[in-house]
Amino acid sequence: MAAAAGGCVPVRVCHQEIVKFDLEIKAAVQDIRDCPGPLSALTELNAAVKEKFRHLRGRIQELEQMAREQDKESEKQALLQEVENHKKQMLRKTTKESLAESASNITESLMSISRMMSQQVQQSEETVQTLANSSRTILEANEEFKSMSGTIQLGRKLITKYNRRELTDKLLIFLALALFLATVLYILKKRLFPFL
Repeated sequence: MAAAAGGCVPVRVCHQEIVKFDLEIKAAVQDIRDCPGPLSALTELNAAVKEKFRHLRGRIQELEQMAREQDKESEKQALLQEVENHKKQMLRKTTKESLAESASNITESLMSISRMMSQQVQQSEETVQTLANSSRTILEANEEFKSMSGTIQLGRKLITKYNRRELTDKLLIFLALALFLATVLYILKKRLFPFL
C-alpha cells in the first residue's frame, strides 16, 4: 500500500506539472496574439512557447512511463488513455504553435513590405520636391527671359532709331557740304570771274 501511495504522488505531481505547462502555453499563445510587435518580441514569445512544449512533452513521457509501471491494469489503462488525450491536445497545440510561427513570419513579411512602401513613399516625396524645385527654377528662368526679351526689343528700337538718325545726319552733312561747296564756288566765281 505504501508503494502504491508513493507511486500515486509522482503521478499527481506529474499531472499538476502537465496542467501547469498547459496553462503556461495557453497564456504564452495569448501573449503572442496580443503582441503588437516588434518582431524580436514575437520571436522571444515564440521561443518561450517552444520551450514550454518541450517541458510538456517530457512530462507526458514521464506520465506514460509511470503508466507502464503501474501494477493494476485498470490504473495502467486509465493513465495510458490520459497520456493519449494529452498527446492529442499537444498535437492541436503544436498546430497552434506552427500557426503562431507562420503568423509571426507573415507579420515579419508585412513589416518588411511596410518598410519598403515607406521608402518608396519617401522617394516619391523627394521626387515631387525635386520636380517642384525644377518647375520653380524653370518659371524663374522664363520670367527672366521675358524681361530680357523686353530689354532686347527696347535695344532693337533704340538701335533702329540711332541708325535712322545716323542716316539723317549723313544726309544733313552731305547737304551742308554741298551748300558749303556751292557757296565757295559762287564766291570764287564772283571774284575770279566778275564779268560772268
